[in-house]
Amino acid sequence: MAPLRIAFVHPDLGIGGAERLVVDAAVGLQKLGHTVDIYTSHHDTAHCFDETRDGTLTVHCVHPPFPHNIRGKFHILLAHLRQLHLTYHLLCSNASNYDVYFVDQLSTCIPALRLLAHKRVVFYCHFPDKLLANGEFVEGNMTKRGGLLKRAYRVPMDWLEEITIRNADIILANSSFTSRVFKAYFPTIPQEPRVVHPGINLLSYEPTGDSGDPDIIMVSSDRPTILSFNRFEKKKNVALAIDAFALFKQRLTTVETRNSLQNLRLIIGGGYDPRVEENMMTLVSLIDRTNAASLSYTIVTPPSSKTSIPPFNVTHKNPDVLFLLNFTTTQRAALLSAPTTLALLYTPANEHFGIVPVEAMSSGLPVLACNSGGPTESIVDDPPHARTGWLRAPEAASWAAALLEIAELPQSERSALAGRARARAREHFGMEAMGRKLERALVEAAEMGRVPVPAVLWFGSFVVVALFAYFMATIYAS
Repeated sequence: MAPLRIAFVHPDLGIGGAERLVVDAAVGLQKLGHTVDIYTSHHDTAHCFDETRDGTLTVHCVHPPFPHNIRGKFHILLAHLRQLHLTYHLLCSNASNYDVYFVDQLSTCIPALRLLAHKRVVFYCHFPDKLLANGEFVEGNMTKRGGLLKRAYRVPMDWLEEITIRNADIILANSSFTSRVFKAYFPTIPQEPRVVHPGINLLSYEPTGDSGDPDIIMVSSDRPTILSFNRFEKKKNVALAIDAFALFKQRLTTVETRNSLQNLRLIIGGGYDPRVEENMMTLVSLIDRTNAASLSYTIVTPPSSKTSIPPFNVTHKNPDVLFLLNFTTTQRAALLSAPTTLALLYTPANEHFGIVPVEAMSSGLPVLACNSGGPTESIVDDPPHARTGWLRAPEAASWAAALLEIAELPQSERSALAGRARARAREHFGMEAMGRKLERALVEAAEMGRVPVPAVLWFGSFVVVALFAYFMATIYAS
């Protein structure tokens, strides 16, 4: 099989689960011998994954003339315009250099790439935007939100999403959960998405051993630690981690457990973009939740980051809760593998897949997640001999009880669980497994050959040329 030239089209190459998947997918395909370029409308080297700035991946950032929003409105309309601008640049420059396109998150560009570049397109669906924007989704049910004007605004946006995805040659989904939702809410699309679970670069989760790294020194401690990694967005429900942590501390009743967990701390780390109002407002609400639980807090950013610390920070020497904005790859690996780390809390309900639980499992760390969505496919909660984590309803009392179970695990059981978790992550969610599945889809798409121009376009072009010739002939004749 000849190596493919693949172009990735992704709207915003920041820090998040979708971006982590794109980066790991691109790296995995490169390791299989393919050439990969990433095209995006936004790439801030101070707010991105290392592989996109250290030369591992080739990133082409085409800055659009459109903002992300207008007074907090019209996000999706402007996102479509930004991608059309990116597509125009691609078609005018390098479109013919690639064998196949990999598009995710936003599908606006698919018809143009197929009909104007004549190349095949593989679309990767994280979750339908119509559900993310229109309501709070629970499998089998969606609660509408927003007024009549917003719903009217979303009608053409939802239609555009469905009609453009339908043009894709192959459709992939990040989980069986997402695939089921896709089929239910896109009834006009005949394709059933193939499931390709996100994979991770297992090597990047191994500790570097560089104890002198300032980023690692900042978060290292001999204090028992609970982790929560997610973007600072309301839908991630990180407040559940704070409530469960506070209740867990209250329930440490046995002398042995209480003594072993003195100075327990919670680290809440995640992508934080000062351009995004929701990030700031979510952080403020989490601080309010922390204060309401009588917990001390401090906000920090890695020394290598250019992210400024918000002005409402309150510095404590040994805070109960440490908010870590835009943590680095080395910090993530150090915290996940630290012997003092007790567990990782993954708080979103009905998450489409969720890469963070897999990251925890790859490090042998017990993970506690909601019993819905993608985590039910990655985590095995089958005690005692098959368990790789805990799945619970998103209730603080239930989570505090699960944390007590985790804290009181005998060391032998904890070691056995760590081994099972690592094995499951390696077998099902490694970058190599994802890379091979993506490779098969991309090769299949490329082997479909050049996209033919529909007869209606040939006829339309003929009519336009004929009318233009007639018009010019009339001018010269006169």
